[in-house]
Amino acid sequence: MLILLPPSEGKQPATSGQMYDADALAFPELAPARAEVLAALAEVSASPQAHDVLGVGASLASEVTRNITLHHEPAAPAHSVYTGVLYEALGYPTLTPAQRRKADSAVVVISALWGAVGFGDRIPAYRLGMSVNLPGVGKLASWWKARLNPVLGERAAEGLVVDCRSSTYAAAFTPPPETTVAVSVFQLRGGQRKVVSHFAKHTRGELARHLLQRRTAPKTPAALLQAAREKWEAELIPATGRKAHQLNIILPEDHSFAATGN
Repeated sequence: MLILLPPSEGKQPATSGQMYDADALAFPELAPARAEVLAALAEVSASPQAHDVLGVGASLASEVTRNITLHHEPAAPAHSVYTGVLYEALGYPTLTPAQRRKADSAVVVISALWGAVGFGDRIPAYRLGMSVNLPGVGKLASWWKARLNPVLGERAAEGLVVDCRSSTYAAAFTPPPETTVAVSVFQLRGGQRKVVSHFAKHTRGELARHLLQRRTAPKTPAALLQAAREKWEAELIPATGRKAHQLNIILPEDHSFAATGN
């Protein structure tokens, strides 16, 4: 099983520790591409146009400045650098040691800077989104797609792919549709299904946690549907052509967040 996640917009920088080791990251074939994006990001972050290019406000000036010196910034595991609703719901720190090992093996984060990183890969905090048109590189989603498909395609072909990415990050890599299930989340509002972004992120994190906590990982889209129905109302729309299977999780009207770690 491969679980694809988007990065969080906000990141928790490491306060101490060793700098990241480019050669120690998963998917070492991506090292030249990562170095190219890293250099382009440092250059634009030092320019007067940095905030406009990166699409961030003045309040994030310190994060933009950090982009210039990422080679010298302390690193931490990706699962602790990425924060926010999805990652809080996944709750890596409260998983058992065996479940953490499973997460380190199964979870891959698609990143605008690194292309793809394993959950346990040590990285510095950075500020760069996949929608950025980076000078010297171009539109990152398109740029990475040409490089990720050959590298991640082999990993994705090994079994079921549970795709919990947002559309922006899904554009950077297309796993095999016949073995991929994209996860969508809806909430009932007045009897109608509505997309609620906050609940969707949280539920995808809960789903990832649920799969990591189960004794056996689902190996087929049908098995994933069965696993999801252990916690939610859910349905599966079969793959068609180039479009992957879609797992729809439907939350009730009175849905609220559950505490992580139970």
